[in-house]
Amino acid sequence: MSLPFKRVISLFAAPALAGLLAFTANAAELKEIRIAVPDVSLGTQHSGGGVVDVLRTQEIFEKAFADQGITIQWNFFKGAGPVINEAFANGQVDLAYLGDLAAIIGKSNGLDTRLLSATARGFKLYLGVLPGSGIKTLHDLKGKNVAIFRGTAIQLSFDAALASQGLSEKDVKVINLDMNSAVAALAAKQIDATWGLAGLSVLQAKGLAEIPLTTKDLGGAGSVQSVLVGAGKFVDEHPEVVAKLLKAQQQAVDWLTQDSNKEAYIQLASQLGSSPVGILTQDLNDQKLSELFPSTLDPVFLGKLQDSVDLASQQKLIRKPFKVSEWVAPPLAAAKL
Repeated sequence: MSLPFKRVISLFAAPALAGLLAFTANAAELKEIRIAVPDVSLGTQHSGGGVVDVLRTQEIFEKAFADQGITIQWNFFKGAGPVINEAFANGQVDLAYLGDLAAIIGKSNGLDTRLLSATARGFKLYLGVLPGSGIKTLHDLKGKNVAIFRGTAIQLSFDAALASQGLSEKDVKVINLDMNSAVAALAAKQIDATWGLAGLSVLQAKGLAEIPLTTKDLGGAGSVQSVLVGAGKFVDEHPEVVAKLLKAQQQAVDWLTQDSNKEAYIQLASQLGSSPVGILTQDLNDQKLSELFPSTLDPVFLGKLQDSVDLASQQKLIRKPFKVSEWVAPPLAAAKL
């Protein structure tokens, strides 16, 4: 059973006075928190979607650490997970908001990261195909040119969707393209299909693509999870800072998981991501924010994350599987006992 959030926070620090003194010392040493995010914006502004967009626009982290003189550096990467894992390896970032596969690959490849929180679960993805192609099911993709963004949650989602139908990447001709390039390639009729986010609905509205199915149509197979992970060195050296950051993040989560804020969130995501309001409204029409964005590392979420690790291993996307329970930051793991 999960303990109250305040109990989780207390587990990061020593007893009250010692913890306060340690925080003061650590904060004095720490001048900046470097956060990496895959950039999902289709325009000139940066967007990480979900809790990241709320955190940034409300300046929640900045306000939380202002009295310690700690600044927040947001780093957005169009190269998504693979580039962020490289930045972790080079000691260039402290924390990262990542889709499941990128975070799993990093951990499997030996990056010393700690799982700190969930950031999204059950996120819907789409199959976009050429108009008039006759592609209606995943079986119809056999032998077709399909663009996916390798090394990201999109690849694992696609593999999970295929596996649910008794298929694998070997049944199609995979072309590695980032999300924006895949959309452009489909519009230019250079590929037969792509697997991606709601932005594919923009092509559908223009008559440049059809969307025969989503992960919802597959009973949730292929739906995406995302996480917040921290560099092991950073988490170990600044436990009180991490605890304070997680507490601050919860402010954004509390706002985001109120379904009454759905319209406000759609407006925010549309503005930052340069996606039409109507497309995002349609995307979230059959989903509740309260179900998409809880941050708890509950047994159900951890179980699905373990399923993702196991699938990535089966599909040879990672060399070495691991136990998700051992990935959770120790104080958070203790809170689950």
